[in-house]
Amino acid sequence: MRIDLHTHSNVSDGTGTPAQVMREAAAAGLDVVALTDHDSVGGWEEAEAEAARLGLGFVPGIEVSARDGRVSIHMLALWPRPDDAALAEILAFTREARVGRAQTIVDRISVDYLIEWDDVVAQAGDAATVGRPHIADALVARGHFAHRDEVFAEVLHNRSRYYVHHYAPEVHDAVRAIRSAGGVPVFAHPGAHARGRVVPDRVIASLAKAGLAGLEVDHRDHDEETRERLAGLVERHGLIRTGSSDYHGTGKLNRLGENLTSVEAFEALRAQRA
Repeated sequence: MRIDLHTHSNVSDGTGTPAQVMREAAAAGLDVVALTDHDSVGGWEEAEAEAARLGLGFVPGIEVSARDGRVSIHMLALWPRPDDAALAEILAFTREARVGRAQTIVDRISVDYLIEWDDVVAQAGDAATVGRPHIADALVARGHFAHRDEVFAEVLHNRSRYYVHHYAPEVHDAVRAIRSAGGVPVFAHPGAHARGRVVPDRVIASLAKAGLAGLEVDHRDHDEETRERLAGLVERHGLIRTGSSDYHGTGKLNRLGENLTSVEAFEALRAQRA
């Protein structure tokens, strides 16, 4: 069984509709796929209906923005209740903060590159969550860069002079909110050094005590040394090892199914649903 627990649609910063992501997942030979758009459940209904039509196992999820101090963290929430008021409030506040942050980033970039806020709005379309990927797409559309990844490497990385911090819940609070909503929290790409600062091992140990279920060990942004270190943390703290693509359609080089979660790990995660 081929299981991919981290994908994105155009509800956040992917390029395909939720239904299209499900069709692409089926074409890639996946058996189970999670839709985990940033801070939004807006794609679940469409994705679940298409997955059912295709005979594909569907996992509703969210990639929740969080922080540890000034370190940005992404926490996958698998199977949370979409009507949980506390989690919904966190997500709504974060989405709103993302817009203001994106506008400030555009203001800073516009000093050096021809770009306007309307360019970003056009790229975001009906997305519930506006973020840096849409700014990257706007710069590509303007002809400044060839690809979204190139923009992130040169302009939108976390150490860029254009970078702006934004509101996100403290990561322990995010884990507790996910658990309270019946969800299962998995730390997404925890060792992705190229994206910016990552948390030390002691934070992962603390999160395990707070309710963290798993670590996304097998991810494109982790080299072998990082995977070995994270696998050790999984063993040490009784966590579950996952792997996934972090698929964004044509927005990133990541391909569906390039990293997978084992059946045993998937069943262990599903057993923690509340």
